[in-house]
Amino acid sequence: MSIRIVTNAYIAPVVGAEIPHGYIVVDGPLVTAIGAGPAPIVPGAEIIDARGGLVTPGLVNAHHHLYQWASQGLAKDSTLFEWLVTLYRPWAKMDAEVVGGAALAGLGWLAKSGCTTSTDHHYIFPKGRGDLFAAEIDAAARIGVRFHPCRGSMDRGVSDGGLPPDEVVEKLDDILTATADAIDTHHDASFGSMLRIAVAPCSPFSISKDLLVESASLARAKGVRLHTHLSETVDEEEHCLAQMGCTPVQYMEQVGWLGDDVWFAHAVHLHDSDITSLAATGTGVAHCPSSNARLGAGIARVADLLRAGAPVGLGVDGSASAEMVSLAGEIRQAVYMQRARYGPTALSARQALEAATLGGATVLGRQDEIGSLEVGKLADLAIWRTDGFYAAIDDPVVALAYGQTPPLGHLMVGGRTIVEDDTLVSVPQDEAAAAGASAHRRLMALAQDVL
Repeated sequence: MSIRIVTNAYIAPVVGAEIPHGYIVVDGPLVTAIGAGPAPIVPGAEIIDARGGLVTPGLVNAHHHLYQWASQGLAKDSTLFEWLVTLYRPWAKMDAEVVGGAALAGLGWLAKSGCTTSTDHHYIFPKGRGDLFAAEIDAAARIGVRFHPCRGSMDRGVSDGGLPPDEVVEKLDDILTATADAIDTHHDASFGSMLRIAVAPCSPFSISKDLLVESASLARAKGVRLHTHLSETVDEEEHCLAQMGCTPVQYMEQVGWLGDDVWFAHAVHLHDSDITSLAATGTGVAHCPSSNARLGAGIARVADLLRAGAPVGLGVDGSASAEMVSLAGEIRQAVYMQRARYGPTALSARQALEAATLGGATVLGRQDEIGSLEVGKLADLAIWRTDGFYAAIDDPVVALAYGQTPPLGHLMVGGRTIVEDDTLVSVPQDEAAAAGASAHRRLMALAQDVL
């Protein structure tokens, strides 16, 4: 790979001072120089003129459900529990073809919004439907983003006091075997890895205590991270109080699920003591403001979490609860929803950008590789076109964060171009879009008897 030099850019590196007129040198997969003023002359280097543009680290999506691209627009006015009860039935019919198409479209859409690293939480595995986990991994490799798929699971159906129907849950031993196999087959712990696996039982209302305990033991024995949904709704807290005799965060503490190798999705309904516990243990949170709003779940206490020192990243969440939401758009949603509840100084544009980049990298355990623009880190970066109409805003970070997201001029993952001139180029954009539409039609046909 040749040397590439980004010139004439406003650089918001997240760590360190912003550079109004700067350059970045990319050699292979790494950032090898960054600074102000004229760029160095390197014979044979490719020059990317970012004049009028803002350069940020690539965004990190800390929570997602890619398969849900195929089930958008359903249960439009439901609470979380109502929404889940409605959608478990069609989800039980999905196969690897549905998941592969949905993942290709979902990851392509994320890339078009500046995302260079995405996690995914897949927790439904209908029997005899192909290798769903491999299908999304293959899609991520085609799009070219760094991928952190989480092998999810549910083992507590309705007959055991859980929320999901029994047909979509698995047996504990089968879950542990499949999860260990996924780690052994796919996980790459090396620097610059494009693929890492996490262990991710679904949520307190769909999993047993034994699954939580055994999953934590497995993950720590394998050296991978732990992820689950937590404290998303008041209903969930009432469920935990009724069945476990404690709040969700207290329950996680009891089963050994607090620590700097753990991150929770949502964490909307937290008590002061919960925030203290998360910060003290380095337990991360993936904030999903649009999904929480769409389902009427509430507004997470992000400002309080950040003030306490807890790691916070941003997540889009599944497309069925955040239809066509972009990851860059979640920067704006995070800022505005915190301010709507807590006042105009609750969250700044730069705090939200940091959550979308270094915060997400931290909850995924990759803060030494990605999330900020620094010499020696991976060349995952986005160039936003903050000229044209956006030039009426003097502060380009505000231009990115406050209004409609600016066009994406360029997106690199490890120095490789994924998006150029606001168009996906790693896979033909129309092909990715068509794959998502086909996945939707296929799932609706497979599930026509339950819809």
